[in-house]
Amino acid sequence: MIGFIKRWLLRLLLLALLLPFLLVMAGKYIDPPVWGWQLHRNIFPPQGYPPRAAHRWVPIEAISPNAQLAVIAAEDQHFPDHHGVDINAILTIIKQTGSDGPSRGGSTITQQTAKNLFLFPSRTFLRKGVELYFSLWMELLWDKSRILEVYLNIVEFGPGLFGVEAASQTFFGVSAHRLSAQQAAQLAAVLPNPYRMQPAPMTPYVQQRSRWIRQQMRQLGLQTLNNLNR
Repeated sequence: MIGFIKRWLLRLLLLALLLPFLLVMAGKYIDPPVWGWQLHRNIFPPQGYPPRAAHRWVPIEAISPNAQLAVIAAEDQHFPDHHGVDINAILTIIKQTGSDGPSRGGSTITQQTAKNLFLFPSRTFLRKGVELYFSLWMELLWDKSRILEVYLNIVEFGPGLFGVEAASQTFFGVSAHRLSAQQAAQLAAVLPNPYRMQPAPMTPYVQQRSRWIRQQMRQLGLQTLNNLNR
C-alpha cells in the first residue's frame, strides 16, 4: 500500500513539473483564447467589472512600437537582457514582506505574463514560486517578442478591458498600431492599478507618471525593441 501511494505521488509530482512545460510550449504557437486572470475575473468579478469584457487579439506587428516601448519603460526596463527573473527585486520584496505575504509585485514582464496567462490573483509565496517556474520555461521556449506580444494582449488596462487593442479603441478611438508615444505612455501609466486609474482623461498622477514614462522611453530608444531577440 505504501509503495502504491509513493508511485502515485511520484506521478503527480512529475505531472506537476511537466504540465507547465506543455502549457508554455503550446503558448509558443497558439494565441490563448482564454487565460487564468480573465477566468478569475469572470467567476469572481470585482467591483466595477462590466457585464461583458472587451478584448481583441492583435499580432506584435500590429502593435505600435510606442506601446511596446512604453510598457518596457514603465514595467521592466531590463526586459531585453534578463532571463525572466529580477533577483534583486525579489530579495527586496522578501525583506519587506510581512505575515500576510508579499505586499507588492516587483515582477518582470515575463513573470507578469506568466501570472496573467496561467495563474490567478494571489499574494502568496506558493503562487510566486509557480509563477517563477512558468517564467523560466517561457524564457527558455519563447523569444522576447512572443512574451511581449502575449503580455500586451492579455494585460488588463481597465475593468474588463483586456489587451492593448481594446484599450486603444476604448480610450483613444484608434487601433493599437496607431498609438502615439503620449497615448502609449498613458496606457502604461495605469498598469499598476487599472481599477483606480484610467489613461484618459488624465488625473494629475497619470499625467506625472506618463511624463516620466516618456522620458524613460526617450532614454531607452527604439533600439531597445531591436535588441529583444538578438
